Amino acid sequence: MPLLEVDHVVVQFGGVTAVDEACFAAEAGRVTGLIGPNGAGKTTCFNVISGLQKPTRGAVRFDGRKVTSVPVHRRSKRGMGRTFQRLEAFGSLSVRDNVRVAADIHRGLLGAVRGLGSSSRGGVDALLERVGIAAYADERADSIPTGTARLLELARCLAGDPQLLLLDEPSSGLDETETDDFGDLLRDLAAEGRAILMVEHDMDLVMGVCDEIHVLDFGSVIASGTPQAIRGDAAVQKAYLGYAPDDEHPAEHPAEHPAEATRTDLPLLGDDTTVLPAVGASPLPGGAR
Repeated sequence: MPLLEVDHVVVQFGGVTAVDEACFAAEAGRVTGLIGPNGAGKTTCFNVISGLQKPTRGAVRFDGRKVTSVPVHRRSKRGMGRTFQRLEAFGSLSVRDNVRVAADIHRGLLGAVRGLGSSSRGGVDALLERVGIAAYADERADSIPTGTARLLELARCLAGDPQLLLLDEPSSGLDETETDDFGDLLRDLAAEGRAILMVEHDMDLVMGVCDEIHVLDFGSVIASGTPQAIRGDAAVQKAYLGYAPDDEHPAEHPAEHPAEATRTDLPLLGDDTTVLPAVGASPLPGGAR
């Protein structure tokens, strides 16, 4: 049984259908990609999964239990962790203290009294070392590079030891070497038995690290499969590039222009258009509020 199941989810905003009967899953021990063009409904799906958006219809199941009506903080306690497109951190605190706060919030008052969990300096520094930002431990969070801030969000997420990682544009701001290291980290995290569901615009990373990919277009899942299957899918090619592989005029294909296409012949994907504003300044571990 998949750790996460999204079952015929529909999200409507007035007369606009942002997500249309979306069905997909994420399994423990695997990295799953959720990709699609701007406005496809990727972030809206993440909001439904994490509890920030109530679906119009459909259900979300986590670890075999229906959680469609479960509030955000309870989903976090059950093992969901999330990062966001919009970076949020306690800017006046150090990188180390940002992770420590996340660990303290996750274990709660009862955990602190009983000594459950670990927010010690050693435990926090181990997390920073794991995501590759130990050198920034004493820097203020509002002074670090964007790529480092992305990794800080991941470290805060991991402070809650989640079973499911929901990563929204996690490689944004990383250079090529950092992205390669990040891909290795994702594989290691999945190998520990976690399920990773990732919205990402870097197609080289997606094709290189994902075990399965689901493709959204106009709120509907138009294809699911391995990276190889997705790369060769005619519907995916048409949705992204504006042509099908058997078109009569290949000279007009955007892929003829290397500067406009990635090595996978899929375009870079930008942020989803449905983005919720920041909610206060006290994010819970993994970004759940």
